[in-house]
Amino acid sequence: MSATLELTEALIACHSVTPADGGCQELIAKRLQAIGFHTESVISGPSHFQVTNLWAIKKGKASDQGKVFMFAGHTDVVPTGPLEKWDSNPFTPTIRDGMLYGRGAADMKTSLASFVVATEEFVTTHPNHQGSIAFLITSDEEGPANDGTVIMCERLQKQGQRLDYCVIGEPTSVDQLGDMIKNGRRGSLSGKLIIKGIQAHIAYPHLGKNPIHLSAPAISALVETEWDKGNEYFQPTSFQISNIHAGTGANNVIPGELTIDFNFRFSTESKPEQLRERLEKILKDAGIDFEIDWHLGGSPFITGDGDLASALRKAIKAETKLDTELSTTGGTSDGRFIAKICKEVVEFGPLNATSHKINECVIIDDVEPLKNIYRKTLELLIA
Repeated sequence: MSATLELTEALIACHSVTPADGGCQELIAKRLQAIGFHTESVISGPSHFQVTNLWAIKKGKASDQGKVFMFAGHTDVVPTGPLEKWDSNPFTPTIRDGMLYGRGAADMKTSLASFVVATEEFVTTHPNHQGSIAFLITSDEEGPANDGTVIMCERLQKQGQRLDYCVIGEPTSVDQLGDMIKNGRRGSLSGKLIIKGIQAHIAYPHLGKNPIHLSAPAISALVETEWDKGNEYFQPTSFQISNIHAGTGANNVIPGELTIDFNFRFSTESKPEQLRERLEKILKDAGIDFEIDWHLGGSPFITGDGDLASALRKAIKAETKLDTELSTTGGTSDGRFIAKICKEVVEFGPLNATSHKINECVIIDDVEPLKNIYRKTLELLIA
């Protein structure tokens, strides 16, 4: 068994359902300490939801520590779902038919193990590396994400820690390892819209004001609006309604208000305040009495095809012979926090097909190539 696969199995065996770390970071820290890293564990969050964060750094030989390359990721996993639906215990790493099964196998314990072993090999081969290597690992990515990477980034910024490159180990591959990396992500802006009416007996509609009826033209206008055209990196901004609720449950009552949950996934062509203003104008123009509770989940970020993306693509090409697609599709990630303090951020990891699913797994034959790609990227940027 390879060192990477062995460490992957050890991490999967740790019960780390968010926000628990389950001992993963201690395993990682010990490995990094053995090759000269300074490590620090930071516990955050309320007592009922404690988060474990790991910061580790090994400074380069250059007079200014050289470029700083950071691996980032998370040790927490989503809940298993019904255990009886798994073909094997989700926290007992199991190999069958060329696959490694276990919760977190794809998202993202294989990437974490590959980070560590790639770094061990790099440090052994390049003991006088010019650039610095850092790790930022949290147990609060699959949960609210209030006490993990976001507070660690604020902490690093206050300390004046420079970051030049960051690779996040999210599972980004689609059909083959290395066919896609994420060099940016869309922003997420959510809202809870309450449209106010007047409750009344349904037999006397003239005494009431039905918010469902009132909202229909405005909802249609919101759905049909072109918010932006996107750009070379991003699809056009999308508006989607996720939930609608009104009424008392009785079929003879006009509801007094209508609640609508919605979300924008937006590109760098739009700003949150622009989207808020445009949506509220559509509602006001429709003569609707409303209130909105807004929540900005994350702003969009884009790295473009810079030094980091270029090096990662070269490493993937050397290992897999594939020409990698740059993409900004998918949901939000901790990259939205890291991009505020790091010049270039990309995400790359194994196939995403089974992430969060029953019988989550990775292809055994992808484990060593993934580690090799991370090591080659280090060699291209900070050796």
